[in-house]
Amino acid sequence: MTAFIIRRILYMLVTVAAISVMTFIIIQLPPGDYVTAMVAQLNLQGTTVDPAEMAALRARYGLDDPLYVQYWKWISNIVFAGDFGYSLEWRRPVADLLWNRLGLTFVLALVTLLFIWAVSLPIGIYTAVRKNTAGDYLATFIGVLGLAIPNFLFALVLMYISFRYFGAGIGGLFSPQYENAPWSWGKLVDLGQHLIIPTIVLGTSGTAALIRILRANLLDELSKPYVTTARAYGLSENRLLLKYPVRIALNPFISTVGWVLPTLVSGTVITAVVLNLPITGPLLLQALISQDMYLAGSFIMMLSVLTVIGTLLSDLLLAWLDPRIRYT
Repeated sequence: MTAFIIRRILYMLVTVAAISVMTFIIIQLPPGDYVTAMVAQLNLQGTTVDPAEMAALRARYGLDDPLYVQYWKWISNIVFAGDFGYSLEWRRPVADLLWNRLGLTFVLALVTLLFIWAVSLPIGIYTAVRKNTAGDYLATFIGVLGLAIPNFLFALVLMYISFRYFGAGIGGLFSPQYENAPWSWGKLVDLGQHLIIPTIVLGTSGTAALIRILRANLLDELSKPYVTTARAYGLSENRLLLKYPVRIALNPFISTVGWVLPTLVSGTVITAVVLNLPITGPLLLQALISQDMYLAGSFIMMLSVLTVIGTLLSDLLLAWLDPRIRYT
């Protein structure tokens, strides 16, 4: 097991290094830079920018340096000083924007993951054990709806129901009185109340998918000879079910740890805008549009690192759950 952990950590470090290079290259691919985009926007508004001022801005932010110099400054400041650079658009250190949004994104991702597990595990087991019953058909129908309905449309429906019948809005993660207030028990409770609807919206499709995966895996395990043998020895049905088939069929649940964060960022930007969620997706989109390289690069880098760490954790949990994996 120790060799397995060391090998996975080494893979993680190599992956993070490759991600940092690819992230910087991708940010540099669009023509121009932040200064060019800013000047174009000012020209559309009828404002003329002095070329000398443009040159001064480019020199100030090192935009005329070779790409490898820009990359080394960026990554070395992150690794050795924890300095993610300066947001050209927001006129603030990137770290201030990064940790605020990243923390809320992580909380929402964790709650969504727990919601997906809590709902899909019992339903997946039930539909496999009660195959081709009315409950199985009903869960299948609801699962198909969960996969088919877009998250942003579901969010709009829930916002209407919440406002129309309960007189409460669900936009954002805090009420106005707690938006800029220091952390307290009241603010934590308010956050929990506002997390309910985003968690349901973001977890619906993942829950529907995992129900189908768990059902298929469990049905495959229940048809194997060791289950028939254990049943013939008189092992109780509940003990037989939970000790072996369910444990092996749980692999997809553990593997979901690595993809929840990237799904929240890449697949739910529209939903986050609709619900006015202060998470990474909308801010990352704006940074990419404005070519704010330090902000966009730092967001992509940190989210990639969290994804790699999540994948590492899922690999370790899978190796603990299923010994066949660590010996493969």
